[in-house]
Amino acid sequence: MKVAVLVSTGRHPVSGAARYSRNDAAALTIAIGIAKAQGAQLDVLHAGDPANPALAEYLALGAPKVEVLNTQRDACAALAQRLAGYDLVFTGTRAEGAYDSGTLPYKLADALNLPLVGAAVDVDVTTEGVEVRQFMPKGLRRRVRAPLPALVAVHPLANAAPRYAYARMREGRVAPIAASAPVDKESTAWSVGPVMAKPKKLAAPEKRSGHARMLGATTTESRGGSVVIEGSSVEKAQVILAYLREHQLVDY
Repeated sequence: MKVAVLVSTGRHPVSGAARYSRNDAAALTIAIGIAKAQGAQLDVLHAGDPANPALAEYLALGAPKVEVLNTQRDACAALAQRLAGYDLVFTGTRAEGAYDSGTLPYKLADALNLPLVGAAVDVDVTTEGVEVRQFMPKGLRRRVRAPLPALVAVHPLANAAPRYAYARMREGRVAPIAASAPVDKESTAWSVGPVMAKPKKLAAPEKRSGHARMLGATTTESRGGSVVIEGSSVEKAQVILAYLREHQLVDY
């Protein structure tokens, strides 16, 4: 049995320093457990810059070696060529603080023609294939079975506790490998830049007393809103502007 884990690099949200992805670290921990239980071959892969210092941290998290496909072209195509013949492929849901579109698991599963199971919190290999417990909204979980070979995208809240050991970082190695891949045609239309802060939603300040707020948490009541149906667009705009001024959401 051959198992592969795809790891990415991210950035610290405050300092901007390169660091490993906590989501991918959870995927690596799950893959290590399965590889030991099944006596399988485990390969850890990354497509990108082999000089990124964050890659060495995956060695400290248990990876014996990190194989880096040194390509600046289509990473998905390079990974698809390398992953041919693997029984189980693990990824995170998305990268953290870098190129975190979250589309790689889907594009890779399509390129390899593999079933994709996302939002995995627990993964077990059975005689019938792979059994995954998926994360669902509102604390719900569900079990999904898929035949092997398969691709599993691990959820950030997976039941995995990565353990960091500096000695393992000294023992392992990052191995750059030249990879050939076609030019990513989609990237020519991209505009790459730093992530901008998301705009904050305007909200009127709470003016009720603590007792009134407690009652509002247990009962359904009207919040005092109004619906303006009649009138011109100018009159409706004046009503909205008056509301914003009343609650000091604008200063003009």
